[in-house]
Amino acid sequence: MTSATFPSPAHDHGHCIRQALDAAEDRCKSNGARLTELRRRVLELVWQSHAPVGAYALLDILKAEGQNAAPPTVYRALDFLLEQGLVHRVASLNAYMGCSHPGQPHAAKLLICRKCGRAAELDDPTLDEAVRASAERLGFSLTSQSIEAEGLCADCRD
Repeated sequence: MTSATFPSPAHDHGHCIRQALDAAEDRCKSNGARLTELRRRVLELVWQSHAPVGAYALLDILKAEGQNAAPPTVYRALDFLLEQGLVHRVASLNAYMGCSHPGQPHAAKLLICRKCGRAAELDDPTLDEAVRASAERLGFSLTSQSIEAEGLCADCRD
């Protein structure tokens, strides 16, 4: 089954944020990991929109809120969130976005709108298998995979 969701630009992220934070609490608890206040806040900021956000943009927000944060602090929080499967790194943008399926092992397959900047995580296990099978035919042993595709979302295409 293939699915991806581009919420409308007027989408209220409140539900998404609450759902992501609840999933993070559950995930960290089951992994014996500590979701500190800063890590939780960074995750909340990542989920503020459905557009990938850079570490320095997160740092600027934290500083504006009065946090005594430095780049290594933000990167450590993002590394933790990556390790827990709560965010994905968007390599082409040097940014991060929330993971729609935390706790479920999967390769990141991201659709990124060039116009509005929103992104959606594509859920299509057949893509994972196709890449794995192609790599195997070439004698290549995959250790990880991610796919980033750019284009226009339905709202921007119209």
